[in-house]
Amino acid sequence: MTDTRRERLAQARLYLCTDARRDRGDLEDFLDAVLAGGVDIVQLREKGLEAREELALLDVFRAACDRHGALLAVNDRADVAYAARPDILHLGQDDLSVPVAREILGPDVLIGRSTHSAAEASAAAAEPGVDYFCCGPIWPTPTKPGRPAPGPALLKHASDLRTTRPWFGIGGIDLGTLDEVVSYGVRRVVVVRAITEAADPGAAAAELRARLDATPL
Repeated sequence: MTDTRRERLAQARLYLCTDARRDRGDLEDFLDAVLAGGVDIVQLREKGLEAREELALLDVFRAACDRHGALLAVNDRADVAYAARPDILHLGQDDLSVPVAREILGPDVLIGRSTHSAAEASAAAAEPGVDYFCCGPIWPTPTKPGRPAPGPALLKHASDLRTTRPWFGIGGIDLGTLDEVVSYGVRRVVVVRAITEAADPGAAAAELRARLDATPL
């Protein structure tokens, strides 16, 4: 199973973080639309959830991912990941260490890392137990208020690492900025508002994916 997950991760181009869309009440339809549109990985990112509530939502995400052959990611919490058994646990710099998370989850769940500096990206590219990493935010984003944006220099650094480990650009990426991001060496992206706030989320996902696929990995 782990090898299959790694193979799917290696081919992934488009990673979506989304809340549970309570204000719209369209979570299942939304997930089906964006996964059909080309999202490879979807992460439930909603702060303040109790574990039981998060697990119930993850059941909805899991079912949608299984329908479309996509990867499911849990954000931050190894305890929730232990209970939900997603494909991926994504860890920030201030979360549990990778060795501790790996001890809790075992070898089958993939682990991702957020990085915000050249030093952190270099470390994540080599750290045992890490399966992919994200670099950003490229530009300031309201999803991470107050976090400095390291900008394109971080993307260029990650590209220059020539690592075989998958890595993603994140932070302010949308259809208007995607070409610039790709010019810095990015071949995989994480998006939030570019899809979640689109009038037609499925169409937005499809256009992002088509433009990413135009540049080989």
